[in-house]
Amino acid sequence: MLKRFLTVSSSCLFVAIFAFPQQTAPSHFDGKTWWDHVKVLADDNMEGRETGSAGLRRAEAYIVDQLKQAGLQPAGTDGFYQTARFESRQIVEKDSSLALVRDGKVEPLTLGEDAYFSTRVDLAPELKAPLVFVGYGLSIPEKNYDDLAGLDLNGKVVVILNGSPADIPGALASHYQTAAERWKTLHKAGAVGVVAIANPASMDIPWSRMSLSRTRPSMALADPEFNETEGEKLVVVFNPASAAKLFEGSGHSFEEILSAAKERKQLPRFPLTASIEAKAKVAKKSLESANVIAKLPGSDPQLKSEYVVLSAHIDHLGIGEPINGDRIYNGAMDNASGSALLLDVAASLKKSPEKLKRSILFLFVTGEEKGLLGSKYFTAHPTVDPKSMVADINVDMFLPIVPLKVLTVFGLAESDLGDAAREVAEAHGITVQADPEPQRNIFIRSDQYNFIRHGVPALAMGVGAAPGSPEQKIFKEWLTQRYHAPSDDLNQPVDLSAAALYEEVIRGLMISVAQNPERPQWKQDSFFRRYSVAAGK
Repeated sequence: MLKRFLTVSSSCLFVAIFAFPQQTAPSHFDGKTWWDHVKVLADDNMEGRETGSAGLRRAEAYIVDQLKQAGLQPAGTDGFYQTARFESRQIVEKDSSLALVRDGKVEPLTLGEDAYFSTRVDLAPELKAPLVFVGYGLSIPEKNYDDLAGLDLNGKVVVILNGSPADIPGALASHYQTAAERWKTLHKAGAVGVVAIANPASMDIPWSRMSLSRTRPSMALADPEFNETEGEKLVVVFNPASAAKLFEGSGHSFEEILSAAKERKQLPRFPLTASIEAKAKVAKKSLESANVIAKLPGSDPQLKSEYVVLSAHIDHLGIGEPINGDRIYNGAMDNASGSALLLDVAASLKKSPEKLKRSILFLFVTGEEKGLLGSKYFTAHPTVDPKSMVADINVDMFLPIVPLKVLTVFGLAESDLGDAAREVAEAHGITVQADPEPQRNIFIRSDQYNFIRHGVPALAMGVGAAPGSPEQKIFKEWLTQRYHAPSDDLNQPVDLSAAALYEEVIRGLMISVAQNPERPQWKQDSFFRRYSVAAGK
């Protein structure tokens, strides 16, 4: 169905927007002002808002102007801005190569077709190392689970299949699949690199699109304090359609591995008969990009020194390889939608007679698409007292493309923020569900995760669908056709009433936290509570 929308002309856009059944309009939003902001932020003039680009700076200037109109105060280190330094890394494929070496025979791999380099780590110029398959590559002490136990990994590159076994809770599995946590364990075991096989069960987009963006620059925060993968000399992403060649002669087939992974069983672990030979030429340059931060002071003499953070990332992918002739990756839903919501909520508070007890911090972060870098920098160097932030409500790609009948809350059971979100949503007649697809690791894939790592209770929410419903199929088609593609632009159908209702839920949750004399707390059985204890919160 969505393929048909790829050719929708601008003259049809009005029809597409209002074609959905309209729900009762909430009292503070109509969806139209939200869409007006999206139209500015996702316009071709913003050139896809690549981190550090002129297009992103134009989008941020628009945001600052809107924040001033809403009467908010600057809360950055330079007015509304907080600038961070980055290193950009881009693979030079013509001077790079990958090959398997088996029994002295070199088997070249085709970059883009079989595999590609990830420049999220500082790649070694050359590396030759044996390969060992380590299943999911997870070590989870809380569950006495260790894929690395009994294996000799010293000086070797591990091969993993992305995913986790069914008996590991989703939040725990997601946390240990982060690059920092995974590498901490692998590095200690002596590994020097990772070959990650994309799991067909959890691929948001097809390999052809994943591969298309392989030469796009990656980035890292320039300060050494943020280097969480020191010593990692190689990361390769492998096409599952080509993965069988990794297992030749091992006594195991990739089909066997996939079959076990489909049922989320623990996977076998064993040395492979091949070694990997890699040569990587990487072009590097330095650049700067900024977070945009504003505050609305609270009214309570004591609580006004505490902040409820409302966050969204403003960056997207910039200009890249063309799809259907379009090179601008506009990022309308990812995440002009979230940034537009923050602006809409800020404007609504100016019009509202309510006096909030706690202060509100509006945070528009850069570098999310590069690995949550803007929020990583802010949470390590906050522009307010780090212990003053009581909660983060993150808005990222909430996808108002169907009526809002179901709200998916990522982190629903982790803190009493989830309870508050349920209460607000159900008051609007909305059914609340936890993440129905924990294998996709969404809870750790957006900016709320950096707040969590610093002890701040946080969650994210999106317009959801019941498993197996027609709406779920629409979401899947959106991911396949539009996610991280130029077609995530202004020529796509959106449901303005769903957007407005979602804004009302976000606003209601924010006010609930701001007015409650008690700070949000992690649940006693939440894995993430340890961060709050460590931070003394």
